[in-house]
Amino acid sequence: MTAINFTNALGLHEQALHMRTERSAVLANNLANAETPGFKAQDFDFVTALQQAQKGQRHSRLRVTHEHHVTSTTLNHGSTSILSYRVPLQKSLDGNTVDAQLESAAFARNALEFGASFRFLNGKFASLSKAISGR
Repeated sequence: MTAINFTNALGLHEQALHMRTERSAVLANNLANAETPGFKAQDFDFVTALQQAQKGQRHSRLRVTHEHHVTSTTLNHGSTSILSYRVPLQKSLDGNTVDAQLESAAFARNALEFGASFRFLNGKFASLSKAISGR
């Protein structure tokens, strides 16, 4: 009898859930700092990050240009994305680049896509359970 390889059985949806969770944290951080003067909104390209995670590449950090800069958030779970700064559609007087409406929409879409991946994984586990029990 051959053991089940969960990586093959579940496909990319396991990694997608981890990446969606990381992206939620980044987007929530942007929303939390919408009124912080000088805050620069960040995000990462989900598709590229997922492709890199599938290839097993390691992540890197944002370049720090001054010794007092805070280093970027390290994405966990094998995420390979590099956080990048959003280019604002309209500049603010205080230097903040967060567009609350854009961030809210991105957060909502990310949540919907997380739910879709979760439901797909749930279906995969149900199918595996049926296969194991012989139904």
